[in-house]
Amino acid sequence: MRKAVSAGLLAVTLMTGPAWALDLSGVSQGEASAGLKETLTRASSAAVSRLGATDGFLKSPKVHIPLPDGLKQAKSAMKLLGKGDEFDKLEVSLNRAAEAAMPEARQLLIDAVKGMSVQDAKGILAGGDDAVTQFFRGKTEGSLSKKFLPVVRNATDRVGLARQYNKLAGQAASLGVIKAEDDKIENYVTRKALDGLFLTLAEEERAIRQDPVGTGSALLKKVFGN
Repeated sequence: MRKAVSAGLLAVTLMTGPAWALDLSGVSQGEASAGLKETLTRASSAAVSRLGATDGFLKSPKVHIPLPDGLKQAKSAMKLLGKGDEFDKLEVSLNRAAEAAMPEARQLLIDAVKGMSVQDAKGILAGGDDAVTQFFRGKTEGSLSKKFLPVVRNATDRVGLARQYNKLAGQAASLGVIKAEDDKIENYVTRKALDGLFLTLAEEERAIRQDPVGTGSALLKKVFGN
């Protein structure tokens, strides 16, 4: 019985070990820093491609952007007045605006990666399976949000989202259910789009860690292959 338990524990250790015991002893700090940035660059490009495609947000359960809470409540009331379809169309437009903004955000992400100074890249790489993404988010989310906002504003303008939102938000405001933070649609879409972006970045990072050989990068194979 003890042998069986020991064997089971060993199997679990072998399966989960690489996630927390990355051996970077043979990797220099320079290589670690370059590997971190390459991971982010690759993950960013893949995430933008996924989210910027048609239905990248709209039909993804993980990143789909719902109506703000206030409008959800208003939708229920407006359905009784036969105006529920307007809210459905608005929700589609929210997601289309986020999809349209993603390709334009690609260079913002790449520039943010290039501009980062990484003093303890080894420590970051040896963290959890989304440690690189979380480090990047902590360093760049505020500045990215400011730079991303005008990109989203352009996208919302192209799909006429501001007009739709203002009209329905006005109706919702009369019911007293709109929050101040959701009074400008570009702020709401920016916040939700970045949440979706970082979530997808983390997924792409995990994929790189799990199969560094598949990336075709000698550097990533060296960093994550141990």
